[in-house]
Amino acid sequence: MVDSLAETTSPASLLRSDLDQLGVTLHAGGGTLRVWSAHARSVELLIFDDTDLDWITDREPLAPVGGDVWSVTTPLLRPGVRYAIRVDGPHETGNTFNPRTILVEPYSRGLVNGGFDDWRSVVVDGSFDWGGVAKPAIPLDRTIIYEGHLKGLSKRHPDVPPALHGTYAGLAHPAMIEHFLTLGVTSIELLPVHAFASEPRLLQLGLTNYWGYNTLNFFTPHAAYATEANRREGPEAVLREFKGMVKLLHAAGLEVILDVVYNHTSEEAIGGPRTSLRGIDNRAYYRQQDDGAYIDVTGCGNSVNTSTDAAARLILDSLRYWANDVQIDGFRFDLAATLGRDATHAFTPEHPLLRAIIDDPALAGVKRIAEPWDVGMGGWQTGNFGEGWAEWNDRYRDRVRNFWLSDVDYARRASAAPVGIGGFATRLAGSSNTFSDERGPLASVNFVTAHDGFTLRDLVSYDVKHNMGNGEQNRDGADTNRSFNHGAEGPTDDAGILSVRRKAMRNLLGTLLLSAGVPMLTAGDEFARSQRGNNNAYCHDSSLTWLSWDHEPWQEDLHRHVQRLISLRHENPALRPIRFAHEDKRIPSASSMDWYDEHGETMSGDRWTSPANRTLQYVAASTPETEEFNRILLIVHGTEQPVEVTLPEIEGVIAYESLWSSADERPTDQITIFAPGDTVTVEGTSMHLFRAT
Repeated sequence: MVDSLAETTSPASLLRSDLDQLGVTLHAGGGTLRVWSAHARSVELLIFDDTDLDWITDREPLAPVGGDVWSVTTPLLRPGVRYAIRVDGPHETGNTFNPRTILVEPYSRGLVNGGFDDWRSVVVDGSFDWGGVAKPAIPLDRTIIYEGHLKGLSKRHPDVPPALHGTYAGLAHPAMIEHFLTLGVTSIELLPVHAFASEPRLLQLGLTNYWGYNTLNFFTPHAAYATEANRREGPEAVLREFKGMVKLLHAAGLEVILDVVYNHTSEEAIGGPRTSLRGIDNRAYYRQQDDGAYIDVTGCGNSVNTSTDAAARLILDSLRYWANDVQIDGFRFDLAATLGRDATHAFTPEHPLLRAIIDDPALAGVKRIAEPWDVGMGGWQTGNFGEGWAEWNDRYRDRVRNFWLSDVDYARRASAAPVGIGGFATRLAGSSNTFSDERGPLASVNFVTAHDGFTLRDLVSYDVKHNMGNGEQNRDGADTNRSFNHGAEGPTDDAGILSVRRKAMRNLLGTLLLSAGVPMLTAGDEFARSQRGNNNAYCHDSSLTWLSWDHEPWQEDLHRHVQRLISLRHENPALRPIRFAHEDKRIPSASSMDWYDEHGETMSGDRWTSPANRTLQYVAASTPETEEFNRILLIVHGTEQPVEVTLPEIEGVIAYESLWSSADERPTDQITIFAPGDTVTVEGTSMHLFRAT
């Protein structure tokens, strides 16, 4: 037996030939199945009846072929065949072999379900005619991510046929594509669509794992999201519908990014469902103490042990499959810090798997986005991933929420805000204090909300979470939300409170879409969707979480603001620099930045940090490589009292064209021109964008 459980030393070790072609490979006259297990004493292939999943029609033993791989070649493996494996091994600390347990083969391209944790793999051919449709390959600086739930996006859309509601085909319906295109987003990021299962605890409560962060298999699309007709036809049809969705979105110029959960699986803690990896080689696939106790850095019961070559290769092969066979454009890695933990369980950005994900030619051009934390020791790693990675920037989220919400709440009670504008400005300009020069501002995926937490509307409407419907007595979900209800908890008829809430949402969206970095908009925030104060709605597959497409006039106005902001971002390259600027040299594709106070004077260090100063004029000028020169001025005012602002006099600037203001209930098409030195009245807690010419 090779030392397969030693820490991987390089990405090359993950690509060694004995780990090639795991799973089923079809060829003339049948197929070959290859399974990796370092501790197994025997592996058996089971073939099942086409209609009765309990009827084993054939058995074939697998033989060891070196490198801890077991193999069999047989005419029984053909497209559509239901199969599984059984594995036996020594009864010793850390392993849980049971020769009677029917297991999902880890590289399965299709699955069928015979009960709660009773699954069968299915041989899938996977052929598909892409018709010459290629990936859109949208540059990162032009990317605007739209994060949403596959089912929830189209489930209630009135122009999507009922048979397609909540399905892969429904997401690619012309009505949905029209919404994405008119909104202006470029890349649809889907919550998990790998096959997943609901935890027994949720099922006992009458709930379900709606979000899908409980992966059953890394290669199979979640069958429940396919249309009823394709579910009946089987896994081949489900995969074909998924690929058809990708093809149609690509044809419209839209990218598809998958939120992938490789850090843990649905097998949960010891004693949970034993469906696949636990029964194949528990010691190798899951992080454990010497006594076999799981090291759980995910909070989900188990952690996949990426210091084992085979486990890391399983993840890499899954990425290759989705990126090439299914033509996926990018991946957001859930709890990515877990993937970068070595054999001592410490995080390192040089982990062979993390490096392989960046360096592997088979993943060239794919977007890689890390959720840069987990719940283990040393788990918070924002800014610490290497070149080629973008990261969810929680520091950005927290600072932006503080500035527009909790600081304003504090100021109402204490007559002054707790901090000034400097930290906010740093986030606006690309978070250079978090990401290195080599990585630049595009390493930051900026977000104010995400699937996890309050929606935008709830963020400005609730001071505390309201999660009683989750069955945990309101104990689950974040307690620190940096939210502000503006004077009433939840729904209200108070016109004044509703007005300031709407403006607060415009400020948050304006900040998101005018900041340097890659913006991520949460689906439904463009219409101010509410989850009634639930900040952890992972277990609700209902109208609480499905997008509503029935909107009041003020919601349509907010939608117009988002459209305008996205359009302005596309039109003004100064808002989307690729690199950080430097005062002492010209940096191509950077935006040189200057900072002025409300008097039009260069911002002093004291005013930068003083809580008494919450007004800023931010000037960004592009350093073009491929686009025309562009310069913008953004006024940010963070107190509730209006202020008179003198526009700065800058060499080469003769006029300021008003482009957008968060003070407007509806974006105006009126063109207003100001001169340097003119005075502009800025409403309390608002933003105003100009183009400088």
